[in-house]
Amino acid sequence: MAATPLIEIGALFVGIALAGAIAHRAGQSVIPFYIVGGMLAGEHVLGRLAPLELGIGDLAVTLQQPYVSESEFVELGAELGIVFLLFFLGLEFSITRLLESRDRIGKAGVVDLAINFPAGVLLGLALGWSAIEAVLLGGIVYISSSAVITKSLIDLGWIANDESDPMLGTLVFEDLFIALYLAVVSALVIGGGDVGAAALDIGIAVGFILVLLGGVFYGSDLFQRYLDTDSRELTVLRTVALVVFVAGLALLLDVSEAVAAFFVGMGFSSTDHVHEIEELLIPVRDLFAAVFFFWVGLGTDPAVFADPALVAVLVLAVAVTTPTKLVSGYLGGRIYDLDERRSLRVATGMVTRGEFSLIIAATVAAAGTGPVMTETIPDLTVGYVLVMSILGTVLMQYADRLWAVAGPYLVDAAE
Repeated sequence: MAATPLIEIGALFVGIALAGAIAHRAGQSVIPFYIVGGMLAGEHVLGRLAPLELGIGDLAVTLQQPYVSESEFVELGAELGIVFLLFFLGLEFSITRLLESRDRIGKAGVVDLAINFPAGVLLGLALGWSAIEAVLLGGIVYISSSAVITKSLIDLGWIANDESDPMLGTLVFEDLFIALYLAVVSALVIGGGDVGAAALDIGIAVGFILVLLGGVFYGSDLFQRYLDTDSRELTVLRTVALVVFVAGLALLLDVSEAVAAFFVGMGFSSTDHVHEIEELLIPVRDLFAAVFFFWVGLGTDPAVFADPALVAVLVLAVAVTTPTKLVSGYLGGRIYDLDERRSLRVATGMVTRGEFSLIIAATVAAAGTGPVMTETIPDLTVGYVLVMSILGTVLMQYADRLWAVAGPYLVDAAE
């Protein structure tokens, strides 16, 4: 029998369906509603309610409050959500497009890194944290959420627009950088390893990424033959098999599964089956993406927001790092020769933080030392990701209204 009761999985999808229905009725992005729905349905809210006592005549029944826990099934479903979202991102970003845009990707990525990473480090130092703790905060506030941004691009219909290029290109740069960053953090900062251990981890990560890149560049014919079948069922099975297996192999090598899924998607983008894959797997992507965002909410304890000191740090982090992402995103759009309006759209799209920030925090909580690493950073990150996910999706949704206010100033400055 399954370790996770079927009723609990059913409650998970009931919560997701209700959150999605409310979002659609309100005409808003589903992402914030999934996150808040997960927070309400988790052990920190629904799980704290007293059992219900129901009485009919002499019959009395006690009902425990059904809440959704962060079970292995939910965590695995969330991981699959990241994998499929980044796989679809790769489908939109062919190797030819990547190579043609490599200079712009590099420039926009360096600008993004140079503005946002130091902002987090300086914020940590200003709070009196150690250099190591400040570097960890730098990584948490630097990396945008590939999963949230990709979902928002799809929902808003921006995926085929010009502003998607700098956003996707910067995400590629960030994902590659964070893969190396996590290797260094795990070996030197968290694990207490030496320089040799860090160098080995980095070498493995770089080697695996180069193998994937080589497979994408030289394997177009192999990808085409792999997908050549008259069976829609086999197309689904072969696609899912390769994506999930390569992502799992990446995790075994301590490389981001998101980066691996992205490269597999780029490999498939060179085939004649892109539209067929999208048609068949969009429901799968949306299902597991919803589980991912719901899972983010499940891990959020509202009690975190009852600590005045932590809330003060959270407010400060949001106040500092929202403008830095807006600035770096806008400059990234200009590097891609976009006009001011589309560059502002890029700026709003890069605000969200998500899965990688949580991964850094989880690594710190598991192996860190001292109260800042084991308590403050994990709690701060959960609240930060929740706020920035909601703020980022709202900014994207109302980017045109923001342009009506800020546009004249940006145009005047450009002139």
